[in-house]
Amino acid sequence: MKRKYLLYLFFLILLFSCKKQSPILSEGYVEVNGGRIWYEVFGNGPEAPVLLLHGGPGGTSFGFEPLKEMGYNGPIIFWEQLGSGRSDALTDTSLMTIENYVDQVERLRKHLGLKDFILYGHSWGTMLGMDYYLAYPDEVKAIIFSSPLFSTDLWIADADTLIATLPDSVQQVIRYHESIGEYEHPDYQEATKLYYSLYVTRKERPKMDRSHLNLASGANVYLYMWGPSEFTSTGTLRDYDRMEYLPQIKVPVLLMTGEFDEARPNTVKYYHSLVPNSQFAIIPDAAHSTLNDNKEATLKAVREFLEKIEN
Repeated sequence: MKRKYLLYLFFLILLFSCKKQSPILSEGYVEVNGGRIWYEVFGNGPEAPVLLLHGGPGGTSFGFEPLKEMGYNGPIIFWEQLGSGRSDALTDTSLMTIENYVDQVERLRKHLGLKDFILYGHSWGTMLGMDYYLAYPDEVKAIIFSSPLFSTDLWIADADTLIATLPDSVQQVIRYHESIGEYEHPDYQEATKLYYSLYVTRKERPKMDRSHLNLASGANVYLYMWGPSEFTSTGTLRDYDRMEYLPQIKVPVLLMTGEFDEARPNTVKYYHSLVPNSQFAIIPDAAHSTLNDNKEATLKAVREFLEKIEN
């Protein structure tokens, strides 16, 4: 009888440990101002939840998929902002504001009951993450700013520095077509592709068939809020600047960027000097899409930061 009990107890322990190690996926939608936003929770361990803020504006969370390989013992929340991906489309420009996107983050947080969570923003997601933290500092345990933008003026200055590395003929094409506002011209598009191949995504992205997902295109959101290209801002974010608030961040922060990132390492290192209790990491052999260009090094930097937070 005792042996049967011990075998039963062993079976329960084995079953529990298997469940604990297996990711538990939950998926759903949250009503926000203007439509519904899609989310997915990956994992259910005891560590602090990590809430992801994708780039764009108008991007998707697909670039964060490698984080599922990190082995993090806690929930990671993937979601897509209104107007893009698996969330509802958005055409009302009055809702294309950073305040409205901050509100989406807060509604998702309340829906999931998140407390003391970690914000992980990439590119535009760092702008959104910064403004969310300024509005709700007590909810955030730590922040990861990946390839950050805290000043559009500094971003454009960095872009000008990078454009200067291109062949003279390409520089002339960019400047000429920008001077007349002709952003759809094939020559301008080709020049843009060259810039992107050097400073945005250096390695080819894995090919995935997502036609069955019926994704909303966020191109209109990107154009309205940012502009026609990564190095030209003509939208509502053109005057974005939160430099004065960087010294006021009270939680641990990781700032990281790619070796060849359009968020240039020198600028991100300067941000690091302004943020108390912050760490700085350069991902080698990577441009802006660090998880795509050097997945292993990016996951290592993120994992080490998360381990320090938990310890």
